[in-house]
Amino acid sequence: MRTVAIPRPHRDDVLIGAAGLCGGLLLWAVGAHTRSGPGAPAWALLPLVVTAMCEPLRRTAPRTALSVGVPALIGDAFTVGSIATVLMFTDLVYAAALYGPSSVGRRLPRVTALATVTVAIGSVAWLSSVNGMLLGVAAGLVLFAPAATGSLVRTHRDAADAAVLRAEQTSLLAEADRAQAVAAERIRMARELHDLIANHLSAIAIHSTAALSLNDAVTSREALAVIRENSVEGLAEMRRLIEILRSADGKDAEPAAAPSLDALDALLDHARRNGTGAELRFTLDDRRTARRAPSAPVGLAAYRIVQESLANALKYAAPGEVRVVLADTDAALSVRVDSVYGAERGARDRLPGSGQGLVGMAERAALLGGTFEAGPAAGRDRQSGRDGDTGLWRVRAVLPDHADGSARRRGRARQAGADRRDGSARR
Repeated sequence: MRTVAIPRPHRDDVLIGAAGLCGGLLLWAVGAHTRSGPGAPAWALLPLVVTAMCEPLRRTAPRTALSVGVPALIGDAFTVGSIATVLMFTDLVYAAALYGPSSVGRRLPRVTALATVTVAIGSVAWLSSVNGMLLGVAAGLVLFAPAATGSLVRTHRDAADAAVLRAEQTSLLAEADRAQAVAAERIRMARELHDLIANHLSAIAIHSTAALSLNDAVTSREALAVIRENSVEGLAEMRRLIEILRSADGKDAEPAAAPSLDALDALLDHARRNGTGAELRFTLDDRRTARRAPSAPVGLAAYRIVQESLANALKYAAPGEVRVVLADTDAALSVRVDSVYGAERGARDRLPGSGQGLVGMAERAALLGGTFEAGPAAGRDRQSGRDGDTGLWRVRAVLPDHADGSARRRGRARQAGADRRDGSARR
């Protein structure tokens, strides 16, 4: 057998019922009734007691309280009457509209309005006088007014609750956006740190290994020179990053110029110096047709991808050619870096790798809506001319450049329009 828990009445509702009962008893004792009559027997207090007993249920069971209060009000009409009973009944109507189910809150004003009109028309017809309208007004004050007031208060409360809920949801969304922005900024900082510092540290590790393993004063001196150069450059990059991070809004730090594809020659020269003694040849094959500078985000991403690919080649590539190939279309820039890999990597293969470089390059391409791939390329190793245990390692990224492509298409459209106008003039 299922047990239904009965809600405990609210303390204020109990006090309202007790106050109404005491007030009604006091009015009955002094003879203050709503209607005159031959007397006020004790049973005339029954509607008052019933209505007072319904008050503690005004929040927990508002429909039940109103259903019991209606017969009590009708019974009060056949006695000398008590204003306390009428006031407590209006409170029951108000509570039913405010605390009852939403369907009751919507229908109760219409039902009480219909009851008010019915009472007014019936009173006029029964009394055959316009004075019957006064009974309609009284019915409106007892029925429609509290129902409409309760429904209005309920509407405002629901609107306030909805506003609070929307504010909480907005706060949660703002917090989620803030956390996402912080995570994205941390990823960007990690990517920049890797691209700026790892290249210099890799060169330092390679040449320090060479200086320690070879008993050659000239080679050791050259290695130390490369180590010093990369140390100074890495320290300068680190200081710039620290200045930016220390500045709360970035205004106090000197803005650093973003590298672009125009700096690839200097980047390859730096790779050649770092690759001294590694039998690596670095070449740039620029196949771009228009030779126009791509947009800043695309140029920066292409530069970083080439920079990381050259750093990986210094660490892992076998002796041979490291070729950087650039190509463009109407709406994309293609970057490709080919290097030799195989058994002849030597001591450089001992450098540890975390895989963060490939992840960073893939993220840069994905942020621009492009594609990225890295791995062995099919076909013969054209750099070394050997098959066997060597192969070609290829890094390729396609970076969409919608702004540049749109500009080119607009330029071609303008040129076509000019050609048509020129042709018309000749004719």
